[in-house]
Amino acid sequence: MINAADPVGARARRGYAGLIWTLIRTDFKTRYHGTIGGFVWALLKPMSMFAVLMGVFSFLFASNPTYKLDLIVGLFLWDFFAEGTKSGLMSLQAKGYLLTKARVPPWILVVTSISNAVITFAVFTVVIAVFLVATGHPPTLEGTVAFGAYCLALLAIVLGFALTSSVLFLRYRDLNQVWDVVAQAGFFLAPIIFPLSIIPERFHFYFYLWPPTPIIQFSRAVLVNGTAPTATAHAYLAFDAAIILLTGVFVFNAMAPRAAEYV
Repeated sequence: MINAADPVGARARRGYAGLIWTLIRTDFKTRYHGTIGGFVWALLKPMSMFAVLMGVFSFLFASNPTYKLDLIVGLFLWDFFAEGTKSGLMSLQAKGYLLTKARVPPWILVVTSISNAVITFAVFTVVIAVFLVATGHPPTLEGTVAFGAYCLALLAIVLGFALTSSVLFLRYRDLNQVWDVVAQAGFFLAPIIFPLSIIPERFHFYFYLWPPTPIIQFSRAVLVNGTAPTATAHAYLAFDAAIILLTGVFVFNAMAPRAAEYV
């Protein structure tokens, strides 16, 4: 028996897919419109920071033979987290006109807002792979698969934060400034420019409460050191990502129906 509702649902899904693609393409073109460097600017930011930090801190950690590999992995992962969360926070406010003038599901605006960060990060993964191979540390198949899982966990964390913060920001505009402060402090809280091993082990638990920390540490383990985190560590990361994403979905579903009133 053919369900009469199926064609309607299929058309709706195709319509959403077309809308998502249009928003992603528009955001990408708008961001780099009129620039000479275009998308290259997205790559120059973390690469220039890598060069500066490498030049400054390589002297402090000269005894660590994998410091430059650890640094580039940490920087690229952090760049995606920072850019994705910031874009997600501003998403509904930036495209508020679509909420009031068109029937656009609010979640689509949030999801597409991090598309530029996702595209940039996809390019970064290729850069990381080339860098690892060039320095004699080609990632194993198992390490590559594990890194892909960590990237999905990071995407879930960013999306969960974006869903929560986007609707809260419409009511509490100070959230933008608060997050800027938190992100600046978080850059130094995450083990990006320093190895976590220099911190007494009894304090590691507090560093792992900051979501980017386990992603960075586990990625370095499988890509650079060729070791796999424990099953308990993986369970913690999966739980952390799931809680953040589900919290975002819950808060968004509760507050999004009235989002247009606060635009």
